Amino acid sequence: MAYSNLQIFTVELVGTFILVIFATGSIVLDAEMFNGELGIPFHAVAPFVALLIGVYSFGKVSLAHFNPAVTIGYYITGHISKIQILYYVAAEIIGAILGSLFVLTIIGDKADLGANVPNFDFSMLLIFPVEVLASAMLMGVIFYVVYTKGLRGFSGVAIGGIVGLDILFLAFISGASMNPARALAPALLSGVVENLWLYWTAPFVGTIIAAFAFRGKFKAQREREAKS
Repeated sequence: MAYSNLQIFTVELVGTFILVIFATGSIVLDAEMFNGELGIPFHAVAPFVALLIGVYSFGKVSLAHFNPAVTIGYYITGHISKIQILYYVAAEIIGAILGSLFVLTIIGDKADLGANVPNFDFSMLLIFPVEVLASAMLMGVIFYVVYTKGLRGFSGVAIGGIVGLDILFLAFISGASMNPARALAPALLSGVVENLWLYWTAPFVGTIIAAFAFRGKFKAQREREAKS
């Protein structure tokens, strides 16, 4: 079944809204109620749950991007058209901003609304590649799920799982955003925008690398399907 761009826009907005509430809201909730004692493990589980909800609820409609960097990856592999990029990215940014507004209104304003922050105890020569790596692994798992029929029933677990694992093991270095929209919304609303350049470059680099690595496989897959 083909879905309209309006339907795609709607589910991407709602899915990104949910993701940002969980991903940033967990950080703010931890700061507001637990003085940060729950830490990175709690911050990693929350987006995993959000992506379980989003992927299984909306994956059939929009492929459940919820992330402008992922959208660009899907464009490179030929899954979406140029005009659809506008629908996806607009929905993702609007959904993210609405999510941060929800967090600000309902949960609180601590921890800069959950804005991503790299660990400057490390050199940017490490921080940037780590954020690229986290984003490339996310895109790679997404493509593997799309490409491998045997994992279709576990798509939400796989995608949510890699996001959670990236946060658990890499957030202490780069902040592990992997998502320009998720990074943008809390940064804009909190006024902490100095790190946005990192989260609006490295995730795209990572997903583009993964997209070019998988593009040949998807092209071959489409050719086989056309012949059958």
